[in-house]
Amino acid sequence: MAHKLVIVESPSKAKTIKKFLGPDFEVRASAGHIVDLPLKGLGINVRKHFAPRYEIIKGKESVLAELRAASKDVEEVYLAPDPDREGEAISWHLANVLDLPQARRAIFNEITSTAVQQGIAAPREIDPNLVNAQQARRILDRLVGYKISPILWRKVLGNTSAGRVQSVALRLICEREQEIRAFVSEEYWTVTARLISRGRQRKAFEAKVVGRLHDGATTRLEPRSEDQAQALADELREATFTVGTVTHRTQRRQAPAPYTTSTLQQDASSRLRFSPKKTMSVAQELYEGVDLGARGMQGLVTYIRTDSPRVADEAATAAQELITSRFAKRYVRAGPQPATKRARHVQDAHEAIRPTDVTLTPDVARPHLTGDQARLYTLVWQRFVASQMAPAVLATTAAEITAGALLLQASGTTLQFEGFYAVWPREGDRDTVLPALAEGAALMLQGVDAVQHWTQGPQRYTEASLIKELEELGVGRPSTYVPTLVTIQKRKYVALEQRRFVPLWLGETVNELMTHHFPEIVDVRFTAAMERKLDEVEEGKQEWVDLLSHFYDEFKTTLSDAEEKIGPVEKPVEETDQICPVCGSPMVIKLGRFGRFLSCANYPTCTHSEQLLARIGVPCPEPGCGGDVIERRTRRGRVFYGCSNYPTCRFASWDRPLAERCPECAGLQVALGGRHAGQVRCTACGRTVEAPSEEPDAQADVESPLQGAVPPEPVRVGA
Repeated sequence: MAHKLVIVESPSKAKTIKKFLGPDFEVRASAGHIVDLPLKGLGINVRKHFAPRYEIIKGKESVLAELRAASKDVEEVYLAPDPDREGEAISWHLANVLDLPQARRAIFNEITSTAVQQGIAAPREIDPNLVNAQQARRILDRLVGYKISPILWRKVLGNTSAGRVQSVALRLICEREQEIRAFVSEEYWTVTARLISRGRQRKAFEAKVVGRLHDGATTRLEPRSEDQAQALADELREATFTVGTVTHRTQRRQAPAPYTTSTLQQDASSRLRFSPKKTMSVAQELYEGVDLGARGMQGLVTYIRTDSPRVADEAATAAQELITSRFAKRYVRAGPQPATKRARHVQDAHEAIRPTDVTLTPDVARPHLTGDQARLYTLVWQRFVASQMAPAVLATTAAEITAGALLLQASGTTLQFEGFYAVWPREGDRDTVLPALAEGAALMLQGVDAVQHWTQGPQRYTEASLIKELEELGVGRPSTYVPTLVTIQKRKYVALEQRRFVPLWLGETVNELMTHHFPEIVDVRFTAAMERKLDEVEEGKQEWVDLLSHFYDEFKTTLSDAEEKIGPVEKPVEETDQICPVCGSPMVIKLGRFGRFLSCANYPTCTHSEQLLARIGVPCPEPGCGGDVIERRTRRGRVFYGCSNYPTCRFASWDRPLAERCPECAGLQVALGGRHAGQVRCTACGRTVEAPSEEPDAQADVESPLQGAVPPEPVRVGA
């Protein structure tokens, strides 16, 4: 029988850690939090020091029973959830609920044999400051959500909500949309001369018109019309070209820092086209452990929720030894990591995200990983190794060229020493080589190009750019970015179009109410300041009850004023050419709890309503049916996929059918969800593969009314 018990959060992490500790240890998982504030009701006594009322989470009774039994006869209990505020709070709740006053807190930032055994060998007490910081955040978010959301339900629409971070994110998206609508594009032109150097080695290059010379001064030229551009082009055709000042410089380009949570999400989005949610799901798998065959189970990356680019000395040394052996000593970074501007809100509680073993290269790991795991691990490995490499060295040349009274500029860049580019893909600035140009030398004109352009307005936020903005503003923390983006989409506040956020009517309406009646909640500076105060609670510099008390005293008055001043919001109604089958009145599209639906315009006299069909571009797979697969909802709002010819055809699936048939048997393929998200399965032969990492833009939905009653709950295809 095991004499010691280790409790972690994740079952997969428990499986990995068990292999490191031997027969004296039993390793069990709590599967996340075991208690929380109640689902219904505030659950906070605001009159008694904001005392929370915690309840065992529904479904966790059996987990607690198993943990209680496992801890009954052991000599020592180690609480080892993730090394952050949430993990500290889980440890505290476990110790209280299981009555384990002597339990110790074990910390490891990576799931490797060495790190786990070191964490078990040097446990500590549960940190009350970390627990209080998590508790204060949870209570603060509950106060905001549970006090403001009911007002939105009554005044706007059910199923709406407000939150400290989500409301700020929504405001950023809405304000960006207002900037886009207000932007007026302006015309401008660029005029470029294609020139050839004289001499034996004639080489063509381009020079752009930038100014006009007059009495020793230069006036900048910015042609705003075709006539202005053509006038400059005509002037160039008659001019004599002479090389003026030529400047040669050397530029050192530093390697990027190792990944933090937000920079990993941003790069995975732009380079791999992973959503932030998918990035964190795959990263969690790499952190918790993968079976590497002869190497055994091992976590491949360090803890994935961090805002610090700091790297342990031993990890940096290991990377530099690998760089020396693979390339040469001159490829190793000299001196310490270049200093980066550190924001005030960075906690620096953990290292950057890096490989746990830098000698485990992507090529070695790839046979043991899924496609998505391999792509993300490669990105983390390359970024970390690059961060320990020497700067790249580029040679730049800038030349001024005169053409009569016109001044032109030409530039070139060549890579002299690749440095960190040996492992990190170089993007954007490819080599542009200028010929050898001597001051005073004459040039020949090959041709002139005048190109029209239009100024570009601000761009809508992508998931990656919104996370970057939130981080730079100090709003939210590494663990909150993904839940925030999920919530604002789930609430139908925003939609992703071509991978960019577009605010919907409901989102703009809620944002307008929040901005007008709860300005502090959606104020970026206020929210960032609150994050800093929570950090001070963690550091023991701020009492958590005092923090909540100060906030709530002002918040109560704001709530009372808003309840009195906010009137009911008129919801948009879209007319259709459909006729109500009950009373013959027109049918209109309204917005409800589960999205848009068809309703009789004669409501409430006639209460007939119907679902809207959202076609996904896939024909019904039933032979001879001829219908289309559409996205539908159950009575409880859960999404499923069925045939548009229901009830004649009763095809239904919880998983989204795909247009592409199985390459092996031509059977219907579906995109799996839940813990199998990112996989595609054939419903005929069972073939299961990783879905392509690229996330194509969603097809435009074509909507038409659903005929007949709501169908029964669907069964899984191929079950």
